[in-house]
Amino acid sequence: MCKLYIIYLENNIRSDGMNPVAFYVFGFSIRWYGILIASGMALAISLLQYTCKYRNVNYDFLLDVVLISLPVGIIGARLYYVAFEFNNYRNNLIDIFDIRGGGLAIHGGILFALICAYLIAKRKKMSFFKMADVTAPTIIIAQAIGRWGNFFNSEAHGGPVSYNFIKKFPYFIQQGMHIDGIYYHPTFLYESLWDLIVFVILMIILKNTKKVGIVFFSYIGLYSIGRFFIEGLRTDSLMFGSFRIAQMVSLAGILIWIAYLILCKYKKIRYKYKMYP
Repeated sequence: MCKLYIIYLENNIRSDGMNPVAFYVFGFSIRWYGILIASGMALAISLLQYTCKYRNVNYDFLLDVVLISLPVGIIGARLYYVAFEFNNYRNNLIDIFDIRGGGLAIHGGILFALICAYLIAKRKKMSFFKMADVTAPTIIIAQAIGRWGNFFNSEAHGGPVSYNFIKKFPYFIQQGMHIDGIYYHPTFLYESLWDLIVFVILMIILKNTKKVGIVFFSYIGLYSIGRFFIEGLRTDSLMFGSFRIAQMVSLAGILIWIAYLILCKYKKIRYKYKMYP
């Protein structure tokens, strides 16, 4: 099955990268970008049934929260991207609503979705961090799958590389990263693999500790570490002046994670010496 899929990929390579269109329905193109993002979301929702058991979270309630937060997150991801690339939409505002060709920023999506989930949890008097703990591994696995949508769109890649470098990768990756006669860093692949590693780590933490918040903040920190370095290789970063926005946000994420770990350690010391009420 895997061999057949690779053959299919190789047959869908164009001179300027991968063919972004999977198939047509009544003349309307269905793109791989949307298929892969939807697949990642579907897997995440299915996995929630399993992760909820580790924090005693009601799956049905959490599913309601997710189904509300998901569209809010997609809107946030698009608004975040457009805000920093507005010059590309200034003369044709209708293109803001066309997301099939890409243009979703994960940081914006996560931010908006988390704010939405927090407000719902607060209103229903539920533990936001318990929900965040069981949701974090599902988010990162969805990201790992969604990154392949960038591959089919021939975007989110790094700078030029030599053939001697790219030949170390599977043939369909080599060809997909061969755009207009130039080979590029498959940074989408780096991030996808990093996300899979983070997913495994988060699942181990979720299974082996009951400390509320530890999985969620570890997701923020670990994802941010990988994203910071991978972003430095990319050629299409959102910029704020001369700074890469994703790297700035990643640094903030790492600092938040470290601050949480220090706070946990401080509380543990206070409890040990009976100073903690």
